[in-house]
Amino acid sequence: MLLMRVPKWNKNEHQMFSYISMNWRGRPLTNYETIVNLISNTTTKNGLKINCDLDESKYQTGTKITDEQMQDLRLTKEKFHGEWNYKLKPHECK
Repeated sequence: MLLMRVPKWNKNEHQMFSYISMNWRGRPLTNYETIVNLISNTTTKNGLKINCDLDESKYQTGTKITDEQMQDLRLTKEKFHGEWNYKLKPHECK
């Protein structure tokens, strides 16, 4: 799994993906190391840089979340594409 340390859907992230695409142009993406190196070596003309690491952890799959568990989450959907863009707030400590 590729892990990019860029906040979810913000102006900087949106700008960086076009630079990543330009950096990738014409290069075969043959393995994860190539992808990580291309992303990590991407900068903008204004000096923004991406930090990118390969996350090789194993994650459990197939976990089912009940409707009740979903209702307990403190999700706030954004106006723009709320199905993708949302905030998850922690529960208050008691």
